[in-house]
Amino acid sequence: MLRRTALAISTVPASRTRIASIAAPHALRNRDFSSSTCALRQSDSLPWNTGIKFVPQQQGWVIERFGKFSRALEPGLALLIPGIEKIAYVHTLKEVAVEITPQSAITRDNVALELDGVLYYRIVDPVKASYGVEKPHFAIAQLAQTTMRSEIGQLTLDRTLAERASLNINIVEAIGAASSAWGIECLRYEVRNIHLPSSVISAMHSQVSAERSKRAAILESEGQRQAAINVAEGQKKSQILASEADMQTTINKAEGDAQAVRLHASATAAGISQIASAIAAGAGNGQSGNEAASLQIAEKWVEAWGGIAKNAGSVVVVPSSMGDAASMVTQGLSMFQSLTKNGAANASK
Repeated sequence: MLRRTALAISTVPASRTRIASIAAPHALRNRDFSSSTCALRQSDSLPWNTGIKFVPQQQGWVIERFGKFSRALEPGLALLIPGIEKIAYVHTLKEVAVEITPQSAITRDNVALELDGVLYYRIVDPVKASYGVEKPHFAIAQLAQTTMRSEIGQLTLDRTLAERASLNINIVEAIGAASSAWGIECLRYEVRNIHLPSSVISAMHSQVSAERSKRAAILESEGQRQAAINVAEGQKKSQILASEADMQTTINKAEGDAQAVRLHASATAAGISQIASAIAAGAGNGQSGNEAASLQIAEKWVEAWGGIAKNAGSVVVVPSSMGDAASMVTQGLSMFQSLTKNGAANASK
């Protein structure tokens, strides 16, 4: 009994030493030796196999039996066989954010850039992440860097600066296609900073200034053109209104002249009618009326020749019977009497 107890006591440290020596290479294998991705390593040491283990939430444990893959443990209680089974890999299933260090890239139009970013991913298959690639965290970071260089090389500088969203999508798709065999899902990638050479920045500032000057000149010319159009439209409307005013003035003047002519004609007709009535109603069977008409004709004759002599100048040609006013009055009366007889005959008919 004492011998069996001593043998049991003497074999315990050896078994633990053997388990530790077996677990140590796997612990080293799960370390990330890259200084840029040291925050991504799974764990500094693997848990000991004590037979009864509790797998934490959002962790995936890979179990090997006699050096061969046995199974993957889910969160919760797990029963293991000490000395036969070992915990080979421990992976976190949480989303991981890794900073991609600044790196140089050349665009399609041969402009050297320096970019950095942030990659978000998570492990969805612990078995593939354990046996599909060595140091998966380091591999995914390197894949993100090379993919970003490749995508930048396909774009010009202007498209790189303007299409960041499409650039991020293309990088995620390229990384996801390559990392699916490793059991890693690439969630998103964000280009954080883009550093340009000083000469390119100066050229961009000059371009922006030129564009602003161009827009200012265009706006100024547009303003001048619109002002000229407005002035022309105003002059056109002013001329139209002025012509309409002149037309209305002419119409009004013509209507006024016509109305004056009508009034003058009406007044003349009324005067002639009154004279005729007076002549017809004169005493002595119209003899007094004839004498009054003769007197008025003689006065008009004298006034007419007086006006001719005033306006004609120094030389006036007059008829031979100019001094015989009586004959002129007689002729005028005979014409008047003949007109009166004709008017009476027409009235009797």
